[in-house]
Amino acid sequence: MTESSSQEINVREKQPLDTGGIESTSGEPRFSPMVDIFETEEGLTVVADMPGVPADGLSVDLKDNVLTILGKVTAEVKGNKFLVQEYEMGDYYRQFSLSELIDQEKITASIKDGVLSVKLPKQAPAQPRKITVTTE
Repeated sequence: MTESSSQEINVREKQPLDTGGIESTSGEPRFSPMVDIFETEEGLTVVADMPGVPADGLSVDLKDNVLTILGKVTAEVKGNKFLVQEYEMGDYYRQFSLSELIDQEKITASIKDGVLSVKLPKQAPAQPRKITVTTE
């Protein structure tokens, strides 16, 4: 048995988001989408699972160094009686604090097949330069 197969894998179940007393006006629960964040030389990428969120139901905002992701899910089943319901519908909400190392003017986002990808490019490092000294 390999080391990786002997380790227990923990899967985080979909849990309603604790909104700290802020209620949703839609009456639907809000969930914190599961994310992967990885770093390259160019920057960070946040990948969030947001099934059921169309591109026009997605909002990615930046204010005061806080990146906010909000995804509105439109219910596909209306007026039908569920016989089995294992997947709970609801909106998605998540926030991230950004450091000064991120070039906030160049952040981009795209969604495909319910997976949101947010690219957070790093600031360009200061380039060496010669400083001219003048006399006063």
